[in-house]
Amino acid sequence: MTTERDTLAVWNTYGTHQLTRGLQLPELDQWDWGIPDTGPGIEALGEVNGLRVLDLGSGLGRHAAHLAARGASVTAVDASPAQHQRALARYPDTPGLHLVCADAVALLHDADPYDLIYSVCSMPFLDPNRLLPALTNGLKPGGRLLFSALHTNSDGAGPSTEMAPRPEILRLPGTTEDRPVNMWVLTPKLWQNLLVRHGLTLEAVTEINSPKPSNHASYRLYAARRPQRVPNPSRGDPAGPAPGNDDDRTADRQPTAARREATP
Repeated sequence: MTTERDTLAVWNTYGTHQLTRGLQLPELDQWDWGIPDTGPGIEALGEVNGLRVLDLGSGLGRHAAHLAARGASVTAVDASPAQHQRALARYPDTPGLHLVCADAVALLHDADPYDLIYSVCSMPFLDPNRLLPALTNGLKPGGRLLFSALHTNSDGAGPSTEMAPRPEILRLPGTTEDRPVNMWVLTPKLWQNLLVRHGLTLEAVTEINSPKPSNHASYRLYAARRPQRVPNPSRGDPAGPAPGNDDDRTADRQPTAARREATP
């Protein structure tokens, strides 16, 4: 079974491959969470102007740059040096955008808390029991976490009912080369259990299905929030916020039907 280090090596290979291709993609004109031409879109994030935002697994950086143009202060973190290099080459000096090559957990350990953390298809590549505590601590009280996660792969295999990763296949664009990666492909109930266990409140789960009948891939968009007071299960605290607090808050066997960029 592959490790997170193995997965990082695969994404480095992917990033190097894309750098070699020299493919020039247009700026993001329509936000999606895993499958193009499907909803929801950017409206799921709400108003971002003036917010401190973290893009987890930012890849080429188009999503992060899009939010920076809307007035957010965005940190875009990716652990792959090759992916980071692609983003630097494309956005060398974009106002409101800070590109970082680092492990997300290490970054969150030292960073000031964020109003909003989001991830487009990247979270399932990391062990949630390692990542989620850092995400909770990295959010301001009342801050939001939104992430999309693979639910059904292109072969039609649905989510696991066990709290464990499973092998999936990443295909380099423009090639027939398959590379195995480990992913946490879990049921919504398991994701909810993980979020609650690590001090977050799940607010919504949205289905994202391919409009093409021939494509079985589907995703789920999870919206969660850090309560004003993080519960402590060891003390018997409830999973939700403390009483009195106002808490409003592809294809070709490829696991992520849309990575951070479309491929011809």
